Amino acid sequence: MIEPAFKPTVKLIGKDGNAFAILGSVKKALLKAGADKEYVSKYMEEAMAGDYDNLLSVTMDYVHVT
Repeated sequence: MIEPAFKPTVKLIGKDGNAFAILGSVKKALLKAGADKEYVSKYMEEAMAGDYDNLLSVTMDYVHVT
């Protein structure tokens, strides 16, 4: 599993609570920062393992949120 070279920044303002938009934005940012598919899959599994608050918490662990 290859982690990204840096912790990318993702803008969540304006996503209006759309979980799929958040997942897509973070996935794209992680891949662009150099993470491999296994690392992204780990993020996706953790983020979707609970409710919306869990999604936001896990997202903030993986990327900088603005």
